[in-house]
Amino acid sequence: MIHTIHDTAVLAIEFNITPELPPGSNGLLKLVNWLLWAILLACVAALVFSGGKFAWEKWSQGQTGGVTMLVGSLVGAIVAGSANTILNAVTAS
Repeated sequence: MIHTIHDTAVLAIEFNITPELPPGSNGLLKLVNWLLWAILLACVAALVFSGGKFAWEKWSQGQTGGVTMLVGSLVGAIVAGSANTILNAVTAS
């Protein structure tokens, strides 16, 4: 079985697009950055609180849902951190 390769020409148009922030977006970006800082601070507070609750649960031999709260706050911190990274990548252009 013999395969032949044919030369083909591909026509492509090259677009040079440079992203630009719309006018008046500096205030909105400042607000979003403040909101992200508040969310990350809340995630740290939730991690500290749930870690303390988990330690109290282990010490007192009780069932207060500390493990579930700790895992939930870890997931929330990961989501908030990735949202911060995505936003910084989008606005850095």
